[in-house]
Amino acid sequence: MKNDSKTLLQIQDIHCGYNRMVVVEGFSVDIQEGELTCLLGPSGCGKTTVLRAIAGFEPVTHGEIILNDIKISSPGFTLPPEQRCLGMVFQDYALFPHLNVIDNVCFGLHQHSRQERKYIAEQSLELVGLSALGNRYPHELSGGQQQRVAVARALAPEPELLLLDEPFSNLDVELRERLALDVRDILKERNIAAVFVTHDQHEAFVMGERIAVMQQGRIRQLDTPFGLYHEPADRFVADFIGQGRFLDGTMVGAGTVETVLGELTGNLTYNWPVGCPVDVLLRPDDVHLSEFGEYEVTITDRAFRGAETLYTVRLNTGEEILSLVPSHYDLPVGHKTGITLAVDHLILFQKT
Repeated sequence: MKNDSKTLLQIQDIHCGYNRMVVVEGFSVDIQEGELTCLLGPSGCGKTTVLRAIAGFEPVTHGEIILNDIKISSPGFTLPPEQRCLGMVFQDYALFPHLNVIDNVCFGLHQHSRQERKYIAEQSLELVGLSALGNRYPHELSGGQQQRVAVARALAPEPELLLLDEPFSNLDVELRERLALDVRDILKERNIAAVFVTHDQHEAFVMGERIAVMQQGRIRQLDTPFGLYHEPADRFVADFIGQGRFLDGTMVGAGTVETVLGELTGNLTYNWPVGCPVDVLLRPDDVHLSEFGEYEVTITDRAFRGAETLYTVRLNTGEEILSLVPSHYDLPVGHKTGITLAVDHLILFQKT
C-alpha cells in the first residue's frame, strides 16, 4: 500500500445496538483507498453489525461514519444504502432467481442505457471468469459460480468500497480459498478497498492486509496478519489467532525467560521485573522435531494435513506442546524423539 494513499472510510467511535442491548461499542478504524481490511472474531462479536452500519442497514447511536469526506452515519442520521456508492456481497449471494446471470449483474446499473448495462455486465462477468454463463439462471449454477455472480454484480457499478459478509462460508474449503484469492487479486488490480467479515482466520490471512480482531463489540487488536500471529496484544488474540500451547516461565531479563526448556530469548523486550511469573506461548512453528534435539519428548497425537503434520508432544516434565513439520517426517504416536526450539518471536503474558 502506498504511503500517499487517501483515507477513504473513517469509522469514529461508533456504538450500535438492538433493543437497548449494546452490540458494538467504541469501534474506530480508518481504511485507505484500495486497502483490504478484515473484521475477524467469534460469532456474536459485532463484526456483521459494523458491516451493516457501514452499508446503512443499521443506525449508529454514537460516533460517526465518514466515506470520501462525507458523513454517512451519525446519531439520528443514516444516509440510505442506495446513496452510499458501495458494493455489497452477502453470505447467501442474494441473487434474483427469476433473472438470468446477465440481468442479475445489470440490476444496479439503472443510470446507464440498456446497451451500456449489457456491456458493463459482460465485462464484470469476464472479470470473475463467467463470461460464458450470462444466459443461465442462478439455480443452474454451482455455489461457487453463484458467489462469483454476486461479486460481479457488486463490482459492476465500480464502487470504491466493497463490503463482504462471510461470502465464502457456504462453500467447501478448497473452493473457498481459491475464490478468496481470486477476489483479492481482482480488488487489488482495480484498487477497490474492501471490508471483509469472517470468523475464519485462514480466510482473513488470505484476504486482509490489516485485520481487526473483535470481541464483544470492540477491537482487541488491529494489525497485519504477521503482527497478529507473532505479536498478539493480549491473551484473547493469542488464543484466537493460530495455535499454540503455554508453558510456565519466570523473567530473568528484559527479553529472556526461564522455562522447563531452559532460557528462551526472542526479539521482543518486556519491562517486567526479574522473577515475574509469566505464561510463555510456543507456536507449532517454534518447535522442531529432531532425533538429535536437546530435549526428549513423546508423541501423543498427530494430525496429517497433506504437506504438513501437526504433532502434539509431551515433555518429560508432563507439559504438552505442538510441532508443525513437513509430512514426509512421519512418526507414530508413542514414538520418542527430540526437539529443538527456534523462538524468534517470544510471546509472554504476565500471570494474573
